[in-house]
Amino acid sequence: MEKLIFALDMGGGLDDVMSWVRRLAGHVGVFKVGKEAFTRFGPQLVQSIQETGSRVFLDLKFHDIPNTVARAAEGAVELGVAMFNVHALGGMSMMTETVESVKKMAGRRELPMPLILGVTVLTSLNDEDLQRLGFTCTTGELVLRLARMAQDAGLSGVVASAQDVEAIRAACGKDFVIVTPGIRGLARVAGDDQKRVLTAEEAVRRGSDYLVIGRPIRTAEDPVAAADDFCREIARGLSAR
Repeated sequence: MEKLIFALDMGGGLDDVMSWVRRLAGHVGVFKVGKEAFTRFGPQLVQSIQETGSRVFLDLKFHDIPNTVARAAEGAVELGVAMFNVHALGGMSMMTETVESVKKMAGRRELPMPLILGVTVLTSLNDEDLQRLGFTCTTGELVLRLARMAQDAGLSGVVASAQDVEAIRAACGKDFVIVTPGIRGLARVAGDDQKRVLTAEEAVRRGSDYLVIGRPIRTAEDPVAAADDFCREIARGLSAR
């Protein structure tokens, strides 16, 4: 359960979003608050989730000049989130300054250090998309380059496709945290825009530490049962390592 992150990427009102938190609390380990939810409900949503005793992954993918991202990261620390992320493509200076600022803020406020994750390559992008953007490398090559940079900058880990996990684990070691989105069950999700996907069991077997799952649970006939099924898949993946 602790390895399962449920994505609260939905509209509606705050009561509707919190109904999902109450429904799935005890069945997932962390609730992900992304741009859609945070833009609508802001810090109030984070606080409301925490009041249920649940942890929050603040998924805003900070990407700006170093000073701006460092100040935003300090705000994430003050919110008390368990983890948050930045775009590794923001560069080494942005990431190192963020890590330093987070350590200082956590120390001053006597708050626990959140996991700081670097977003590598979005799971909605493939090699062809990178070529259109002007990159001459593959998604796997770029992911590995960014993961190494994130580790050198002092980040806790990265967000990466399960297809890249084994290469990252080999390059960055067993203690480097890997959070994997784009997890799917056997049934295809309608309107899916993810391109580099894998099952929960296979992702964990390859070395993922946390799995971000949204639509496969949210659109299931029984979301709680679906979450429990994914937890069982995760357990099988861990036992197969």
